[in-house]
Amino acid sequence: MTGSASTASGTHAEPEGSDGLKAFGAVLKAFRGRARLTQDELAARVRYSAQTIASVEQGRRLPPGDFVERAEELLDAFGALRAAARHAVRRPGLASWFREWARLEEEAVSLCTYECRVIPGLLQTEAYARAVTLSVPPPPSADEVRQRVEARLERQRLLRRERPIAFSFIVEQALIERGTGGAGVTEALIGNLLEVAELWNVELQIMPLRQPWHAGFDGPLRLLETADHQWLGYTESQQTGQLISGAKDISVLFQRYARMRSQALSPEDSVSLLRRMGGTL
Repeated sequence: MTGSASTASGTHAEPEGSDGLKAFGAVLKAFRGRARLTQDELAARVRYSAQTIASVEQGRRLPPGDFVERAEELLDAFGALRAAARHAVRRPGLASWFREWARLEEEAVSLCTYECRVIPGLLQTEAYARAVTLSVPPPPSADEVRQRVEARLERQRLLRRERPIAFSFIVEQALIERGTGGAGVTEALIGNLLEVAELWNVELQIMPLRQPWHAGFDGPLRLLETADHQWLGYTESQQTGQLISGAKDISVLFQRYARMRSQALSPEDSVSLLRRMGGTL
């Protein structure tokens, strides 16, 4: 995410190069060479694919947290991989305050998202992401637009990850009715929402325009379950984001999200609404 509707969700993000990722990849490759292991051999021992090893070494992929720990121990890396991993969260197009959450997403088993500002980044089309990016001052350069849009689209691989994540999205109907980018962009966005809603690991609910009782008045929220079944939360406002881990605070977010799931349209009714909305464009 970035800015109030940032990278993960949708708007302004500070550009940054991928030096951190490349540095981690170089350190990993050096220790793999020291251990005289091929990429295939390392992949088998850390329980990741050889393609993942190659992508990480080339600086094209964020190293998952459990991967770092397994490689650190296997390669006897003296803490070097852990240290390098702390800088590997820097990805082009991601705001500084969203990077830790983006890293946690990589290893999540469940993700819950409520949005009232902008369509969540995981559900955006390229055209919608571009329109949102261009809407929020200060005016971004062409390179900044490219980085932000690419970062958003790259995260969408999580929807179809080999080790599936259970997704729940609650999205305000008003965000679609707004028509960001024009009728063509909105039509394509609705088509994408319908396509994602068909995925077996995704539950998409629309919060209707008319809902007298609404548990989301305090703003957008995200909940994430880690591989070891710890729950974390994340909230965001203009130019800042906050990671939430306290048990009491997480309980509050869960209560609000659970109430909103009952207040939003069912997944089936949400799909029906999206189809009707698409037919009117």
